Amino acid sequence: MAATTARQQTGVLRAVHGSVSPMVPAAAACVLTVVLRLVEVGRSSDLFVDELIYLDLGRSAGEGGLPRTDDGLFFLHPPGFFYLQAAWAKTIGLDTDVVSAVYGIRVLNALLAGATAAVLVLLVARVRSQPAGLLAGLVFALDPYCIRQNNRAMLETETMLWVLAGYLVLIPLARTPLPPRPRARAMCAGLLFGMAITTKDHSALITMLPLLLAIGLRWGPPRRLLLLTATASVVPYSLYLTVVAATGHFDAFRTAKMHGTERLLGFVQETGFNAPGTPSLAERLTAELPGYASTYVLLLLTPVALALLLRRKDPEHRLLALFHGCAILTLAYALALGTLEEQALYLLFVPNLIALAVVLPLPLGHGARGPRFARRVTAVSVLAVALVLPGTGYATERLRPDDGFAKLRAYMLQHVPAGSAVTTTDGGHTHGVTRWALKDRYRLGSWASPGARAAAGSEYVVVPWKIIEEGYGRLTTLEVKHLTRQGDLVFSFHGRSYGVLALYRLPLPDGATDVDLQAGPGHEP
Repeated sequence: MAATTARQQTGVLRAVHGSVSPMVPAAAACVLTVVLRLVEVGRSSDLFVDELIYLDLGRSAGEGGLPRTDDGLFFLHPPGFFYLQAAWAKTIGLDTDVVSAVYGIRVLNALLAGATAAVLVLLVARVRSQPAGLLAGLVFALDPYCIRQNNRAMLETETMLWVLAGYLVLIPLARTPLPPRPRARAMCAGLLFGMAITTKDHSALITMLPLLLAIGLRWGPPRRLLLLTATASVVPYSLYLTVVAATGHFDAFRTAKMHGTERLLGFVQETGFNAPGTPSLAERLTAELPGYASTYVLLLLTPVALALLLRRKDPEHRLLALFHGCAILTLAYALALGTLEEQALYLLFVPNLIALAVVLPLPLGHGARGPRFARRVTAVSVLAVALVLPGTGYATERLRPDDGFAKLRAYMLQHVPAGSAVTTTDGGHTHGVTRWALKDRYRLGSWASPGARAAAGSEYVVVPWKIIEEGYGRLTTLEVKHLTRQGDLVFSFHGRSYGVLALYRLPLPDGATDVDLQAGPGHEP
């Protein structure tokens, strides 16, 4: 009954728009999404460490073999995004400069985001209506969190595209009568899910897990088709494992995956908001509230969307409820015990947006009082927040440069000779953004003690102060202040990502002793 009422609310619009192909609003959302993300795609967001690591992995994938960095083969994440990068690089010819190459991959992610918007519109239109799909596409295009996530050359954008494409193919199988060639559709949906898992294996929690629950609960499409989808889902990753085993690297793969599982389960907290000594999620949310208020409003409606989906008894809505519920559980666990990083929110926000678009009343129709009127007023208020507020934040963010590392590299190319030893202060348990942004031209190390700096000949120190102050660096704030106070500040840039990004030139210590050489946080080459 609830599903019938929801469709009746948009009956007039269906009559008006019935002759319009759903590809029209999908294309409109795609174009808007791509354009908004390409505006100042480089200078509006500073280099992120994962982007730089993935750039190396993509380049190695393009050279043949399994993705690797200077540290060896990389098995923490599957290779889907890295091979896509390699294909993109061969297509457009990425610059050899690190910064320009990252910006080139960001263009690829902007196009993937556009495709995601189109699929999102089609998915919502298939379950509910074209107007609802178009509104969902507009919210996705304008949402500040989605823009930031899509503007970074990372895994989540491609992952979500495969996930949504899989559900777009799978949803019609929940209808009666079945569409033509249901077995082929079920296999296609599974292969799309498999591509998502081969891009980010964490996505199995919003693809394979809902499928298994649907099979057990008999929700959604017929069980025989769900079994076929689940079987096809493991094919791409199985091929990847076969290559790993055939090349003799399965032990390294297993070690990396065990470490990754420990991070996922929260046994190891190296990064993220649950890591010791770092700012809490509450502190980060409070700091970002002015720019991401619209995102927060939509996320606060997550339990409402799930409750309304669960009230619907038809197979389509039940399948979406499993998708949405698994996304909620995944993030809830990461929030409570696992390694919670900001990009993980993307794998909840998009499913939640779909759920809201499917169940919330459209701000259209008649009725001056009563529950329907109240629901429409609520819908109008939510849309106003989701569509109007982001515009101001978007303009402010795009007009304010945040490209400190690009400017730092440009300065150092002019004033610091190639091969110079440069001390890094960020990185924590892993190599930081400084190392990955400068390693193609300079020798980088954590030479903090006088003896270590003297031995390495390090006169320069790079400090992204926000990273240090938030506890993500190799040194404490006091240690960095002690290190840099004896030198001259030769470059600085203030941005959103890293606060003050500074380059100091320090005099080389004289007469370093053997004790000095062993002091300090480290002196890696």
